[in-house]
Amino acid sequence: MELNGQALSLSQIAAVACDHDRVQIAASARQRMFASRKVIDDIIGRDEVVYGVNTGFGKLADVRIAHNEIEKLQLNLVRSHACGIGNPLSEAEVRAMMLLRANVLALGLSGIRPEVVELLCEMLNRRVHPIVPEKGSVGASGDLAPLAHLALGLIGEGEVLFEGTPVPGSEGLKRAGLKPARLAAKEGLALLNGTQAMHAVGGLSIFRAKQLANIADVAGAMTLEGLRDTPAAFDPRLQDARPHAGQKAAAAHLRSLLEQSEIRESHRKNDPRVQDAYSIRCMPQVHGAVRDVLTHCEQILKIESASATDNPLVFAETVDVVSGGNFHGAPLAMAFDYAAIALTDLMNITERRIDRLINPDKSEGLPAFLARNPGVESGFMVAQVAAASLVNEARVLAHPASSDNLTTSGGKEDHVSMGMTSALKLRSIVDLAESLLAIELLAAAEALEHHRPLKGGKGVEQAFGFVRQVAPQLKEDRSLSGDIARLAEQIRAGKFDDL
Repeated sequence: MELNGQALSLSQIAAVACDHDRVQIAASARQRMFASRKVIDDIIGRDEVVYGVNTGFGKLADVRIAHNEIEKLQLNLVRSHACGIGNPLSEAEVRAMMLLRANVLALGLSGIRPEVVELLCEMLNRRVHPIVPEKGSVGASGDLAPLAHLALGLIGEGEVLFEGTPVPGSEGLKRAGLKPARLAAKEGLALLNGTQAMHAVGGLSIFRAKQLANIADVAGAMTLEGLRDTPAAFDPRLQDARPHAGQKAAAAHLRSLLEQSEIRESHRKNDPRVQDAYSIRCMPQVHGAVRDVLTHCEQILKIESASATDNPLVFAETVDVVSGGNFHGAPLAMAFDYAAIALTDLMNITERRIDRLINPDKSEGLPAFLARNPGVESGFMVAQVAAASLVNEARVLAHPASSDNLTTSGGKEDHVSMGMTSALKLRSIVDLAESLLAIELLAAAEALEHHRPLKGGKGVEQAFGFVRQVAPQLKEDRSLSGDIARLAEQIRAGKFDDL
């Protein structure tokens, strides 16, 4: 992938973060970076006072830095701001953060030398990944602590993973055949100011959430067949009467999954029921709304991926250095909170379908709790209990972080985004949703067993086959934990994406 400061889709980010695609800086980006760097060098030559170049930071912005201490200022900035806490971000999240930071620096608005950005790219290509604690950012002035840990790796300090093994930063660079960067004026600030940590964590979470919106249709279609319900509510005329894009897409997907269903034909003419429960009938409306939310959030992330988010910015054409607030994570924080709310509601409707499958008061014809010998066996009873616990946790996590604010940096930074908290919460909800949908797929597959030899729709049967590859039929009680974990991993790996 050639980086030129262009907009990056979630799939492009995932290709580098997860599949280890190689990256390089475009020649045009190098020219822009050279031009902006010259502005910084000229400022130093004139001994002009400019924030972030020869001043302190935040509350200390009024402190003038002597010429001979400018490089020390940048080094101290990186060291002092590397104050992260907690578990390290995953390798994929760190790679996404490195990619995004390199891409926005390639815009040539940060005053950083091309060789520093090229080192960042070569670390990606040679799998030198700084160890970045996940907590400690309030999302303005950007993700300071996480990006400082990233910068530590660039200068040969802190710890890095080299080919999956933790080593000191200097050792990791040496093994990869790279030399640590020596930061010049403004370069530490250019590396630290930005939204790329929250973008990496939240963006990869939304990438996974988009998979879940698709899989929810698959699981819901299987449940519909297991309950011998009707697809009448997916009629395209109904969707055209309320033409939200997500609703139409979900309904069309459900119809395709249910094509050629023998189960449907078996009760089409003699079913006394008039309408199904909302958790079945309203899948296009709910699943579709989730799709639309995620599409909206993805568009925000795409804009952010091509945005200069440090401060100050350098405009070489007019030889201006302008301070502003592009580091503020509000657009991303609100998007991640919105996605968290949407995904939690997807979990709400999923859990209600699971209940209909196992609850003898609702399942009409299926054995209680899908057990072969109810009473002696409990079947899926506690799988639904586990599902309820997952939904409860998601509901707690769905409370927005972006609605909160704590003043930092001695009052200078008096409004912050809490975007990293929003991203981390969203990641947790995605984890929960993957396990919840695994439970529905397992329960729905078990319900289909009770209608054999009749088969469900073509797509439903294909999904049933995928489930059975990792989880056998429940002929007698067994622990379902392993089945749920294996199926959640298959969901995460994209097993159901093409259905």
